[in-house]
Amino acid sequence: MPAAAPLADAPVLCVALDGTLIRSNLLLESLLLLIKRNPLYLLCVPWWRRRGPAALKAKVAARVELDPAALPYDREFVAWLRSERESGRTVWLCTAANERLAGEVAAHLGLFTGVLASASAHLAGAAKAATLCDRFGERGFDYCASARRDLAVWRHARAAIIVRGSRSLARRAGLLTSVPRSFPPHRGTLRAVVQTLRPHQWVKNALLVVPLLAAHRAADPAAVLTALRAIVAFSLCASSVYVLNDLLDLQADRAHPRKSQRPFAAGKLPLSAGMALAPALLLAGLLMAAWMPTQFLAVVLAYYAFAMSYSFILKQLILIDALALAGLYTLRIIAGAAANGVPLSFWLMLFSVFLFLSLAFVKRFAELDALRRSGQLHAAGRGYHVEDLALLLSLGTAGGYLSVLILALYIHSPEIEALYRQPRWIWLLCVLLLYWISRTWMKAQRGRMHDDPVVFALKDPVSLLIGVLAAVTVSLAI
Repeated sequence: MPAAAPLADAPVLCVALDGTLIRSNLLLESLLLLIKRNPLYLLCVPWWRRRGPAALKAKVAARVELDPAALPYDREFVAWLRSERESGRTVWLCTAANERLAGEVAAHLGLFTGVLASASAHLAGAAKAATLCDRFGERGFDYCASARRDLAVWRHARAAIIVRGSRSLARRAGLLTSVPRSFPPHRGTLRAVVQTLRPHQWVKNALLVVPLLAAHRAADPAAVLTALRAIVAFSLCASSVYVLNDLLDLQADRAHPRKSQRPFAAGKLPLSAGMALAPALLLAGLLMAAWMPTQFLAVVLAYYAFAMSYSFILKQLILIDALALAGLYTLRIIAGAAANGVPLSFWLMLFSVFLFLSLAFVKRFAELDALRRSGQLHAAGRGYHVEDLALLLSLGTAGGYLSVLILALYIHSPEIEALYRQPRWIWLLCVLLLYWISRTWMKAQRGRMHDDPVVFALKDPVSLLIGVLAAVTVSLAI
């Protein structure tokens, strides 16, 4: 294949950063890092912003350490830039991002002859156009970008390279200058939105029905309808937590073999979309909960506050993170009882705590085991190390077996006689649960466990069969 013709005499190729070189936004990336470190920094943002965008970016950048290697680069576009550079073309990074952070990105890629970025002045729109014209001359550069605000620069460029921009943007750019190259927009935005809501996790909210089943009120249509409304409200609030958690956990997710494909971590969905989606979902969930008993709304608010504490602090603390996960599961049962005014059973609460604690340890064990198999020694953003695997195995199996013991003790309690005509059938439930817990941990030990045991149970035929047998067992006992 003949070598490409040298492009040394071609105009300078100027490249935007946010949304073009990377499928993200450096300001939002650094701001989320800052908020995760201390949410009180949110109070400083309006004050910093009063001094202008450049001052805001400088204040945020001075307080964070961003890993340029972990950013979601547009690989196809970067490969094209490399080919242009190798052909002899001069390439400059021209961005409104903070000067220090932009320099770190440029140093990591090793592609650029120089960097123009925001320092004392905000290098965006007309200001960027004026700077490029002063340095390279009117029509003396080609400009690669992706947003409507870049039309002000394309007006003065020799050519526009559209990177993932819409067709309407390409048409408008074509009225201002030539468009010799266009990278088509990424598809699958709707799919990415659905993925970040994690609808498969809504299955956990079926736990809200458990108090109703335990009280033998499943045949009450009004109670069932209330429980379904509670599940929808809880699912909306839970998805708000998932979105915010993904935003705050970008660095750790990008270091994870599977979580690195989450929409925000991979750049499939703009961070700004997540910042709008999280409060919208919370508001929708709370509005639904407000039409239900006050106790239910109180539990939903407690769940959200607890989940936020988990996202910001608790998930980084060893053992406490597992206890917190178990608590979040148990709060779902409390919410289900509050929605229909069902009294909470001491036995149900005790059983739930130990069972969910076991599942929380399964989750941590599977994540840590996957990292060990990939050659990593500790979990990013967590306090666990690979040598903790044996301890997690012991703690998790102990919690699961204790839940079976509590179920066995419940069979001999006075309460069971009032609820079941044939309570001895529940013994079979003990056997099924004992087998499922043992098998789950054996799968985890062999590295065959999804890092979310709920997802595993939904996809595992044996787990589904055990669930059916459990339902049959309970019906025989009733």
